[in-house]
Amino acid sequence: MFNHKVSIEFGIIGIGRFGFALAKTLIEAGKEVIVLDSDENKIKQIRNLTDNAFVVNNLGKEALEETGIQNCETVFVCIGEKIDVSILTTLNVINMGVKRVIAKANTYEQGCVLKKIGAEIVYPENDMAIRIANRLLNEEAFEFIELNNDIHIEELRVTEVIDGKSILKSKIRNEFGLNIIALERDEETIIELDPNFILKENDFIVVIGKKSSIRKFEEFLNHK
Repeated sequence: MFNHKVSIEFGIIGIGRFGFALAKTLIEAGKEVIVLDSDENKIKQIRNLTDNAFVVNNLGKEALEETGIQNCETVFVCIGEKIDVSILTTLNVINMGVKRVIAKANTYEQGCVLKKIGAEIVYPENDMAIRIANRLLNEEAFEFIELNNDIHIEELRVTEVIDGKSILKSKIRNEFGLNIIALERDEETIIELDPNFILKENDFIVVIGKKSSIRKFEEFLNHK
């Protein structure tokens, strides 16, 4: 049932909106990924993309070891809502010897605790502009987090090229292979985005995908 290969590139624990977008992008980029969640319906959804998706109700050390998650080079703990479970799961994964553990945090306080126990922190849903301002890449793009040499999460400014277009008609997904995981407009962060959502010039969108695809999309945005 479980995957016990010697080395697997990525593990994802918790597949809400952020975790699902991560898993989908990494799998479609050809990366090997183990996905764990307690919700059977969510696991059924992700099994359309990979067989390495398992229902795990207990996130204790022994149960996690059975899944082979300790063989991953990088593990994302995407359980931001349940702070106690997030912290304990992160601690278990770190103690299992995983080289790189990245934990999702919903609050600054939660992030501080997770950082103290040895995790890298990502805040995908709150005040993202503040947190990534110091990692400015250039005038238009901000590096949010580099998952590996291929996959990045970046924030890009919407230009007049796609102003007034829906996410679907902007071709972000179909032509460039990118997924939008959040949008910032007038200092408000929006994470519930359907394909018909209309983009406006000077919105900031957070996209996940191949670095080369992000660069192509950025060139497209800045094409006069």
